[in-house]
Amino acid sequence: MVGAGGSGKPSGPGDVYFEFTQLGGQMRVAAIDAATGIEVIVITPVTASQIQMQNLALAKLKRRLSQNVGQ
Repeated sequence: MVGAGGSGKPSGPGDVYFEFTQLGGQMRVAAIDAATGIEVIVITPVTASQIQMQNLALAKLKRRLSQNVGQ
């Protein structure tokens, strides 16, 4: 789980859940925003570090959440 920054203003997701599933030489990483239930999926090489995988998935989730703000 990852928390958002402490600026007091929502700058992205709050609590985020990560799920890792290895598929051969690839890793499927799901990032789920706890507040909204919005989920994104990224596929990474298994040679990437866990923090690299999480950062990629988190960046995609933030982008997805920012797209929903105007709707």
